[in-house]
Amino acid sequence: MTVLTSVPQQRLLVTEIPGPKSKAEIQRRSEEVSGGLGIAFPAVIVSTGGAILVDLDGNQIIDMAAGIGVNNVGNSAQRVVDRVIEQVQAFSHTCFTVAPYQGYIDVCAKLNAHTPGTHKKKSVLVNSGAEAVENAVKIARNATKRQAIVVFEHAYHGRTNLTMALTAKNMPYKEGFGPFANEIYRMPMPYELRWLGDKATITADALEEVAHKIEKEIGAHNVAAILIEPIQGEGGFIVPPKGFLPGLSKYCAENGIIFIADEVQTGFARTGNMFAVEAENVVPDMIITAKGIAGGLPLAAVTGRAEIMDAVHVSGLGGTYGGNPVACAASLGVFETIEEDGLVERAREVGKILGHALCEMASKYPIIAEVRGRGAMMAIELVKPGSLEPNTEAMTKVINYCAKKGVLLLSAGTYSNVIRFLPPIVISDELLLDAMSVLDEAFASL
Repeated sequence: MTVLTSVPQQRLLVTEIPGPKSKAEIQRRSEEVSGGLGIAFPAVIVSTGGAILVDLDGNQIIDMAAGIGVNNVGNSAQRVVDRVIEQVQAFSHTCFTVAPYQGYIDVCAKLNAHTPGTHKKKSVLVNSGAEAVENAVKIARNATKRQAIVVFEHAYHGRTNLTMALTAKNMPYKEGFGPFANEIYRMPMPYELRWLGDKATITADALEEVAHKIEKEIGAHNVAAILIEPIQGEGGFIVPPKGFLPGLSKYCAENGIIFIADEVQTGFARTGNMFAVEAENVVPDMIITAKGIAGGLPLAAVTGRAEIMDAVHVSGLGGTYGGNPVACAASLGVFETIEEDGLVERAREVGKILGHALCEMASKYPIIAEVRGRGAMMAIELVKPGSLEPNTEAMTKVINYCAKKGVLLLSAGTYSNVIRFLPPIVISDELLLDAMSVLDEAFASL
């Protein structure tokens, strides 16, 4: 795939990673930046383009993370950059709820048109995925006059107080930060690799268990919303078994519950559909988007059925920076790039290349228990051979080996044993295969 960038699309090592300049900056970081922030890659970036990151020492690194699934259209994507420059020269802020502007309305119109379903939709723009989740919950409670929110094991929905309560994993996301919001109820997630029941009936059994727990522990008439990631992100790229999402959606419709899809990490062509729920023709009542929406600028959204979105009283929604005009301009550049460059189809191609390479490795290395995901959102789960015991040590060694060779990978998973692959969708076949070659070397070195 051709990428409009001046950054050469090839891996290049000029120094060891981290090089001397990066080491100096990382030391300065330790003196100036809160120790509560971790870093996944030991190099300081100065420029980017396409699927390549360039560090202070001139090393060119293959980006298999896209800023945690943000730069779907590529790092420093040209249409995004052009629109941002044009907008920031015109004006950078008014606050939409003070003096509105076209960009906000244009992005809402795009979201309303591109999200699943032909029904009338409306949107609200905010700054981050967690803020969008907070607003979705707020809107659902207001519209239904109910309080309970149902979420799932292995879920990740953010780091604010409410979204920490919605998130499943304790460390590092929740440890020491309580007490958390109440009226949050967690349901079992059909995680096929680790499902203890009959895998032949996993979908029906999981849906039955969810319905039973809701009825006995909450009462369906008290549930405002069921909130789920169509593919769980930080939880380890857990793909629900076929039929589970449609079954949840049907249950919600039958019980007056709002079905909310958290597409923060799965949206914007990432999985080979514009939105992941489309793989099973699921139409959520509300959909949450962020990450890939604006090419790296802070923007997120809640899009939903018009009658739900309009249930909130005037000025019940809003915020100073939500739907910032520069971020909105970037988002319009993202929509344009996805449409003009065929990135939905490209994500499917990326998935085929990744899937083939990862499955070949799984056949050679018994520590790879499973290859899973969809499109340009793939993962491998590592275990100790002959068991399902999580192999965090091997995961760490593989990621560190690849980092030293100039390939940026991220970890994930409730058990901290998953390697995830989230490259910019515009990545070339050559870069993908190079990254997979380095990954193969890493496993061979164990």
